[in-house]
Amino acid sequence: MPDLLAAAMEWHFDPKTGSRFWLERARTLDFDPRKDVHTEADLALFPNVVDELRDVRAEDLVPRGYGDGPIPLDVFESGGTTGAPKRVAWLPDLHEQLNAWHCGVLDDRGVPRGVNWLTIGPSGPHMFGPMGRTLAHRRGGHPLTVDLDPRWVKKCVAEGRHDDTKRYLEHVLDQVRWILRSQDVGVVFTTPPLLEALAGDEELADLVNRKVRTLIWGGASMDVDTRSLFRTEVFPEAQLLGFYGSTMVGCGMYERAGLAEDEPSTFDPPYPFVSMRVVDPDTGETVPYGERGQVVMHHVSRSMLIPNNLERDTAIRRPPTAGFGGDAVADIKPVPTFDGTTVIEGVY
Repeated sequence: MPDLLAAAMEWHFDPKTGSRFWLERARTLDFDPRKDVHTEADLALFPNVVDELRDVRAEDLVPRGYGDGPIPLDVFESGGTTGAPKRVAWLPDLHEQLNAWHCGVLDDRGVPRGVNWLTIGPSGPHMFGPMGRTLAHRRGGHPLTVDLDPRWVKKCVAEGRHDDTKRYLEHVLDQVRWILRSQDVGVVFTTPPLLEALAGDEELADLVNRKVRTLIWGGASMDVDTRSLFRTEVFPEAQLLGFYGSTMVGCGMYERAGLAEDEPSTFDPPYPFVSMRVVDPDTGETVPYGERGQVVMHHVSRSMLIPNNLERDTAIRRPPTAGFGGDAVADIKPVPTFDGTTVIEGVY
């Protein structure tokens, strides 16, 4: 990682190649990233800047080193759980880098190629839908999607409008029903609350068991007992594969292979471009292995620099896979409040 860090600091903080956002932000730092950041631990020198991504122009996040011509970037937004949504800009090389990594992991886990993907998750400005679409295309299948606005669901939950929440969920399940009745689907990419809703619908659960070979879940937490129930009783015909991601650091990671049935889902990031720490939120110090703390993520690549982002999740700190750095995380759970705002998972 030292070579990556040195190259990234030069790139993002050289006036010729850095983005407007980071070149202006550098004037407020009490250290020089090009001189003082040498190790992963040094990334803690940076302030957490993700709240500033609520208002920054997407164009100002693009490094100048990409040239003056137009770039077909994608702008993705956070779920808006803690206020106005935050935005990140994905450049084509980041898409290629991460999707190639995703495909390699999916191949290792035996997820079939040449099958259609049904993504039952956030649409609109969220990364969830485009990720499913891209992976379906790359792996030789067709993408199938639904309309889903997670912010509306969270608003209904927060306001105690349980009937509206239930009706919206039925609206989503109707869309899924139309697709599963008529289309061939080999992979479903969805969230734990929506997977639970599928399980509670006899027809949809039967369609999934007859058609779907892999269920990938992410975007919300799932405990060991629920995972075991899905695997052994509700969806015994499908492989169940966990996914943990963060729009703000442009990454997702898959559940570690070979876990015992009573072990919580454990996740390793696409290191070294993305690394994690599990910290005591009061002191910022790394907690011991086996202890719970709050997740901090770093993204360091040519197209994106998001260091020291305190996520709205807690996790058990685990040693990384051999050859990796930073921490692995297990048993992901949302924090009750974040920046003074109650965290509502909703369906995402």
